Amino acid sequence: MSSTLDELIAEHADLETRLADPAVHADPAVARALGRRYAALSGVVETSRALDAADGDLAAARELAAEDPGFRDEVDSLETARASLEDKLRGLLVPRDPDDDRDAILEVKAGEGGEESALFAGDLLRMYLRYAERHGWKTEILDATPSDLGGYKDVSVAVKARGDTGGVYGRLRFEGGVHRVQRVPVTESQGRIHTSAAGVLVLPEAAEVDVAVDPNDLRIDVYRSSGPGGQSVNTTDSAVRITHLPTGVVVSCQNEKSQLQNKESALRILRARLLAVAREKANAQASAARASQVRTVDRSERVRTYNFAENRIADHRVGYKAHNLEQVLDGDLDAVLDALVTADTEAKLAGPDPAPKLAGAPGR
Repeated sequence: MSSTLDELIAEHADLETRLADPAVHADPAVARALGRRYAALSGVVETSRALDAADGDLAAARELAAEDPGFRDEVDSLETARASLEDKLRGLLVPRDPDDDRDAILEVKAGEGGEESALFAGDLLRMYLRYAERHGWKTEILDATPSDLGGYKDVSVAVKARGDTGGVYGRLRFEGGVHRVQRVPVTESQGRIHTSAAGVLVLPEAAEVDVAVDPNDLRIDVYRSSGPGGQSVNTTDSAVRITHLPTGVVVSCQNEKSQLQNKESALRILRARLLAVAREKANAQASAARASQVRTVDRSERVRTYNFAENRIADHRVGYKAHNLEQVLDGDLDAVLDALVTADTEAKLAGPDPAPKLAGAPGR
């Protein structure tokens, strides 16, 4: 652990020097990336310093306890505090997903269940928007296809951290997968509980410098947008469909009235998907995990269940259960995400052949 820790402390010091150089800030993208890495390493450095201080305090307390047994309680207290810091540092040194500090693009798609599934997709979108609001993150709807009753057939939203805090993707990446809801739909006249599902896909947002997109590799089609909207709907060719010919990846956007704005939104989603493809090719394990996010939006392929009758939320990957469904859907997701992050960290700490991987991780 010490050699890795020494390297990270040295990298943190180097980043501090580089960020103090005004020339670095001439390129905002570079400065932002360095700032996020610096922020990510700051927790390691601060915990390491606290552990060093605890070692010094513990050594002094043991010397005093050797002369005066009355200091034994102080030694016990410091030993407990030191052990806690050591566990925290060990967790911080667990290899992280290289994309954890990135912003994210989150997609929600209705699945089985018709209009009820679309309404549930809208509930999930609201949950993520409220969660982002609680954390001071910025959100931007890139594309959306509303349903007739006010839900969404599919919707894509960009989630961005403010400043250099980063960590959006690292926090949301376990949300990928099929989410199942059990409740009485508004379309049900006899009060029967139905089960439907919606799929969530989480991608790290890619910058232009991460993914080089050759314009010659793109086929861009324009068409008239459909669905509810303003005067431009069904009257102008504002919707855009981009096909990346080498990979076959297709992205469509019709949310904005401007064809140019829809093109820019589609390119953002395309870059994120192409970055995911590149990561998959480089890492077979990531490929398997990415495929597990949303194989089919089927009720049986679920990572989480939202049961309204019992006011219960259950994450099936880690056995998490709580009876605060209303609060969770209002954006109070931290306890659920903490359980997923903790399980992932413990699996990595266990070394080779750890406990079963989280089905929806990582979100690529």
